[in-house]
Amino acid sequence: MAKMNIKSKSECTYDCISLGEVMLRLDPGEGRIRTTRQFRAWEGGGEYNVSRGLRRCFGKKTAIITALADNEVGALIEDFMLQGGLDTQFVKWVEYDGCGRTVRNGLNFTERGFGIRGAKGVSDRGNTAASQLKPGDIDWEYIFGTLGVRWMHTGGIFAALSETAAETVIEAVKIAKKYGTIVSYDLNYRPSLWKAIGGEAKAQEVNREIAKYVDVMIGNEEDFTACLGLEVKGNDENLKELDLSGYKSMIESATKEFPNFQAIATTLRTVKTATVNSWGAICYYEGKIHEAQHREDLEIMDRVGGGDSFASGLIYGFLEFNDGALAVEYGAAHGALAMTTPGDTTMATLSEVEKIIGGGSARVDR
Repeated sequence: MAKMNIKSKSECTYDCISLGEVMLRLDPGEGRIRTTRQFRAWEGGGEYNVSRGLRRCFGKKTAIITALADNEVGALIEDFMLQGGLDTQFVKWVEYDGCGRTVRNGLNFTERGFGIRGAKGVSDRGNTAASQLKPGDIDWEYIFGTLGVRWMHTGGIFAALSETAAETVIEAVKIAKKYGTIVSYDLNYRPSLWKAIGGEAKAQEVNREIAKYVDVMIGNEEDFTACLGLEVKGNDENLKELDLSGYKSMIESATKEFPNFQAIATTLRTVKTATVNSWGAICYYEGKIHEAQHREDLEIMDRVGGGDSFASGLIYGFLEFNDGALAVEYGAAHGALAMTTPGDTTMATLSEVEKIIGGGSARVDR
């Protein structure tokens, strides 16, 4: 199989853009949502985190396509995004009604978990501005045709927010393909988002339609099963042991059903406790399966955003080297590092990622 035809940096304004919702994340730190008296504020969003990682860790030029209610909370989220270094010129600002009856900004309360107590997330995102994005709201012809974009990333969290959000994804990816932009999609199945609108059956209906336009499909074992109906055989229900042959069989099925997939990447996570996971990844590219260095008993501070940071490292590897073996190593190392710091988004540097890939230790660096 041939390599992906990735557009050169010289012919594009952006290395990567993301389409998705950005929420205000409220984090009780070492405490719990139900008993805390204070929260630390961050920004976060499954699709956004990927372009932010590409900008902050990997130095790529990125932008976010989203919508915010035009109030003080929206301004705070924008301030975080500006600190993340993303171009925010495509943010659609929606007039706030003063109450949130018709439009608001999303909140995401997330506690990290520790030991035997798992992480917990509580989203408060009904009626958000991003969920109301619809076809025709964004000038995709201008973005992909006039400005030029090497890579577009979006995912199943945004597609689950509403019928029009899913339609917006399809509108975007069709025009991206028209102009030769590589499209990646993180399935990111969230039962809480789908349960009131049709559950797994609806998730498969939506995601299988979007999948027809995707070049690089990303997810974990639950994502591929729930969103695309592709079973990963040999894994027990609690994923305490991972059977790699099951993933290889699933990848074969995926490429037969969706011959447009040029690469498939999946993270391999075994949760031993909230603070100790085994972590790895595989990537199918050019007809071969590449496996990243497996990190047994990885110590974790905050697991949320680890998969997004994997995706940004993976995309960097493709943009920079167009090499599946390197891409999956950059993804796995960046995801591992991102889970050692609080918040959804990366605090890692490229030199730290490359040190980890090269087998560097955690000795003090001075």
